[in-house]
Amino acid sequence: MSAQATRSVGFISLGCPKATVDSERILSSLRADGYSISPNYDKADVVIVNTCGFIDEAITESLDAIGEALTENGKVIVTGCLGAKSSLIRDKFPAVIAVTGPQETDEVMSAIRSNFPIAENPHVDLIPRHDVRLTPRHYAYLKISEGCNHKCTFCIIPSMRGKLVSRPIGSILEEARVLVKSGVRELLVISQDTSAFGVDQKYRTDFWNGKPIKTRLLELSTELGKLGAWVRLHYVYPYPNVDDLIPLMSDGVILPYLDIPFQHASHRILKLMKRPANSENVLNRINTWRSICPDIAIRSTFIVGFPGETETEFQELLDFLTEANLDRVGCFEYSAVEGATANHLQEMNVPDEVKSDRKARLMQHQHKISSQRLREKIGTTQTVLIDEMCAENVAIGRTQYDAPEIDGRVIIRNAPQLASGDIVKTIITDSDDHDLFANA
Repeated sequence: MSAQATRSVGFISLGCPKATVDSERILSSLRADGYSISPNYDKADVVIVNTCGFIDEAITESLDAIGEALTENGKVIVTGCLGAKSSLIRDKFPAVIAVTGPQETDEVMSAIRSNFPIAENPHVDLIPRHDVRLTPRHYAYLKISEGCNHKCTFCIIPSMRGKLVSRPIGSILEEARVLVKSGVRELLVISQDTSAFGVDQKYRTDFWNGKPIKTRLLELSTELGKLGAWVRLHYVYPYPNVDDLIPLMSDGVILPYLDIPFQHASHRILKLMKRPANSENVLNRINTWRSICPDIAIRSTFIVGFPGETETEFQELLDFLTEANLDRVGCFEYSAVEGATANHLQEMNVPDEVKSDRKARLMQHQHKISSQRLREKIGTTQTVLIDEMCAENVAIGRTQYDAPEIDGRVIIRNAPQLASGDIVKTIITDSDDHDLFANA
């Protein structure tokens, strides 16, 4: 195809925050090359679909997005986690131009350049480069590693994203410094397994700002906490080294928040999942964390209906939730994923109606716990990061204990002087099932 002076690329980004970071890197590369980004199908020369392939619902959403892009535009490049299953996409959509896997920015750019070249423009190199972000200006995802070394039987992420590869700690800290300098007030640290950061490099020493720093989560968190922004840790596995982070939270270096996927409480089910398998130890550690940092917020996710899960084992999970007294909980019904090793347990499958019932019961059980934890904040003074302003002088924000898009909000009335990115202190006056309320 002959080169043109300008080309426009449409972009669809699906999946988790890790995929969002991949999308930001591709969009930044496109803009650096001189491509423009189209907000609609009909004005785009080509559409890139960054897919998710973790569970059946995500696969269906990704395939639907590819099909829609082909129908509306006709020229599509597929990337992301589902792109790791290229034969699935090629069989269903033979018209796609190229298919690449996750983290393959260079491969995506190669497909764009070869199929939709643009004429050289000597002025493009003179334009200062500003990386594209898909989040609001005041917060950003900071991806610290790729891949995962776990062999959880319900998951195929390692086969899609590969084994753990930690980024150089100096590179991460420099990216964080630039983000904070640009106005970011909150850094959301993400990876597939945040606790394992540096394991693949044997915690080797790197350098930043002329000083040596070990490639380890404790040192990374300590340095990030010096940059002047909120630092929130996501996808933290309950390794022993997590205990070392709690004093940083108590001292205000990083936010008192842990996003830690426990997945279940039954010893037998956890072993079948190939997950850490001692809920009693987990409860003891939670109690220890709270003794060091009493206001720590803990979010977790759980799977119900894993093959072979009995009613007694499900009740163990409910009892664990009562004891753990977690702030926020997400729940998923077990879904067989092609390539997952748990598929060999198919003869022990839990009926769909039982899985659905258990999910509803778990969420109802947790709802009472989470609601009570919110009510305990009434009358307290909370530090709130403002996310947006609504009509009639209403500000929407979050406390230190709430991550964007997945946790609750603070609705502040009579707040005409606030703007996105402001950090304010306010007294909580009320709560409902999910959110807190305050007056400016």
